[in-house]
Amino acid sequence: MRNQDEKMPEDQDCCCADEPQQEAPLNETPVDESDAQQAADATDELTKWRERALRTAAEYDNYRKRCVKDNQDFRKYANRGLLEELLPVVDNFEMGMQMAGQDTSSMIYIGMSMVQKQLSDFLTGQGVERIAAEPGQAFDHNVHEAIQSEPSDQPEGTILRVLRPGYMLKDRLLRPVNVVVAAPRDAEA
Repeated sequence: MRNQDEKMPEDQDCCCADEPQQEAPLNETPVDESDAQQAADATDELTKWRERALRTAAEYDNYRKRCVKDNQDFRKYANRGLLEELLPVVDNFEMGMQMAGQDTSSMIYIGMSMVQKQLSDFLTGQGVERIAAEPGQAFDHNVHEAIQSEPSDQPEGTILRVLRPGYMLKDRLLRPVNVVVAAPRDAEA
């Protein structure tokens, strides 16, 4: 225990109170050129990284949009192969209908007409449309395929006959129209 004689005076100042207190010195030295250069370099580097980040974000956004469009196109044209293989069946069915057209009152013809209507409705539902092509029209290389040319009095490149119908799948060519086109007559004839 403490003696009562050993009381600590509360009024006394600490021994270091008489000494002047030193404050931490402020960095009052001027910024030298190397520090300014480092700051400028750091700012340039920051600008480069910021531009790179913005460019990368833009590239990613474009990639995402391209993926969405590719996915939509895939869904839109996914049945293309199946529809291409179905078209010769449709062609043969139409030829059969032309041959059976001699007796339009027969039950077979009536039944085939109903099936033809179902096929036509199915193709339309899938986005398939027949390309209009008639004799006398001008040849269009975007949708027509010239299988043959014949000398004619018609202007060169005019469609003379349609050999096989063509089809579009939505906004793309599924199969071109096969046609015979007019060629100029020889001068000797």
